[in-house]
Amino acid sequence: MNINPTLATFAHGRSGDKGNHANIAIIAYTQAGYAWLRDFLTAERVADFFAPMQPSKVERFEAPNVWGLNFLLHDILAGGASRSLRIDTQGKTLALTLLQMEVELPLNFHEMTRKERNP
Repeated sequence: MNINPTLATFAHGRSGDKGNHANIAIIAYTQAGYAWLRDFLTAERVADFFAPMQPSKVERFEAPNVWGLNFLLHDILAGGASRSLRIDTQGKTLALTLLQMEVELPLNFHEMTRKERNP
C-alpha cells in the first residue's frame, strides 16, 4: 500500500473568516518546503480542492519572509458567521482541511521536512 504524504508533512496553517470569505495561511517548516509550496500550491489547485464548497474566487498572496502562502477564498462561508448554516461558519477548520491534501513525495523530501529555524 502506497500512502502519499499530505501538505501537513511540510507545513502548518491557520484559517478564519472575513465576513462571507475565508482566509487560509499555509506556512512551510523549511525554506525548501516554501520553494516547493510556491510552485505546487496554486490558487487554481486550492480552488479545485474546495470546489464542493463553491468559492466564487480564490486569490493567493505570498509571504516569503515567513515562508507562507495566504489564500483568500471568496464567498465560501455561505453567508458568514451569523447567516451560514454550515457547521464551520467561521472557516476555522479550512486550514486543517487543506493540510490533508495528499501530494506526491517530492525528490527533496528530507530537506522539506527538516526543522530549521524560520527567519
